Amino acid sequence: PQGRGKRKSRKHQRFMERRVLLEQKGLLSPQRRLGTQTPMVGPEACSTLTKAGGTTAPHCGKVPKPKQVVSLSLSPSASPGSIAGHHSVLLSQGNGSSKGVQMSSPLLRPGKYVAIDCEMVGTGPQGRLSELARCSVVNYEGDVIYDKYVQPELPIVDYRTRWSGITRQHMKSAIPFKAAQAEILKILKDKIVVGHAIHNDFQALKYFHPKDRTRDTSRIPVLNQRAGLPVRASVSLKSLARHLLQKKIQVGCKGHSSVEDAQTAMELYRLVEVQWETELARSLPPRPPSPVTDPTTDSNQYMDDRYWPMDLMASSL
Repeated sequence: PQGRGKRKSRKHQRFMERRVLLEQKGLLSPQRRLGTQTPMVGPEACSTLTKAGGTTAPHCGKVPKPKQVVSLSLSPSASPGSIAGHHSVLLSQGNGSSKGVQMSSPLLRPGKYVAIDCEMVGTGPQGRLSELARCSVVNYEGDVIYDKYVQPELPIVDYRTRWSGITRQHMKSAIPFKAAQAEILKILKDKIVVGHAIHNDFQALKYFHPKDRTRDTSRIPVLNQRAGLPVRASVSLKSLARHLLQKKIQVGCKGHSSVEDAQTAMELYRLVEVQWETELARSLPPRPPSPVTDPTTDSNQYMDDRYWPMDLMASSL
């Protein structure tokens, strides 16, 4: 009996050594016994707490620093300056990632945003079919990252120069539609795409972009509200630019500039970005939880029966 007890004690000792090793490697959460406390070493070990009445008492343990929380919501009447300041605070707190502020949209990742505008010409019977003839894409800062003329698949019947700005001369440097489509869709992949009446641009590209990654400035009630226009009205890009950006676009007889229109759409989006994204985050359904939410729960598998020799399992019973 005494020899069996010693063998059992050695097995139990090996079992505990294995547990301590897993805890040290962070693969298993430590289990504290009642009445015991893990000692802490260093300047964070002890601090002083102030009780009611002004008396102080020593307190051992790490005292977490209070975190500053920035509200995501802004008043609809907030000025553009206050919105820009609020956005800069979010950027500094988030540090370019979603750790600072948890939202459903990539508000803190400007590199994920692009704005697009397309110019179309008329093809088919009487030129009633619209086909892509120019496409421009700008980044979050408004810098041009794509701007090319595109040769439609059907012969051009109407250049629509008054609106499109496209002439026969431009088609000399145009690239085939399929080539342009491949280049543009590669840019739009996994991006938040901004545009005005953007469904027309996607239709010209023969493409469908995910709705939750599309920002149509013709359908932002807060923009209309800020401009003093009916909330549900479909307002032109030219009108919004004049009211909110004090900017004149689409003037003259040379037609529209797809670069200018894309840049204007991005400017309008950035003007109300925080408010709009906050409202979208509230309206979107919650994301499903990750299959493994706590690493420590997953690491407990190392204590399962199949990972231990039978003699150790018998000694633990």
